[in-house]
Amino acid sequence: MQLKELTTLEEMLAQLETIHYLYPKMTAEKYELYLRQMIPHNYKQLIVLDGEKVAGITGFWKGIKLWSGPYLEIDNFVVHPDYRGKGIGKLLTDYIDAKAHEFGSTMIVLDAYVENYTAHRFYYNQGFAPRGYHFIKTINKNQLS
Repeated sequence: MQLKELTTLEEMLAQLETIHYLYPKMTAEKYELYLRQMIPHNYKQLIVLDGEKVAGITGFWKGIKLWSGPYLEIDNFVVHPDYRGKGIGKLLTDYIDAKAHEFGSTMIVLDAYVENYTAHRFYYNQGFAPRGYHFIKTINKNQLS
């Protein structure tokens, strides 16, 4: 398995097929529109390659908040169904952990859907713990991925 950090729009656009495992309704147009807005805000992606096949992907970006100081956020964590339970997620989180240390982050943060118990178990096993609630107020349901 090989890890590869993606920094360009073109590299990220090529990952739409894998992103569809998390967001099946994501269109190429919306994906590009969002990436064009995210990349200037420190957004990058990390993929795990098995030869030419993408086994897993996650986005990540640096940020800073008053309560936490500098942090690294995991975003859109996806493991290809054929590779689940084979250590791909751990490869991704280990890399992100090293990046967080490199950046001088105080913590790594992420969101997981409330009903995604498999993800919760995985994140607990990687040393993550819930710190609070992420409240949302949906303004336009039709725009959600």
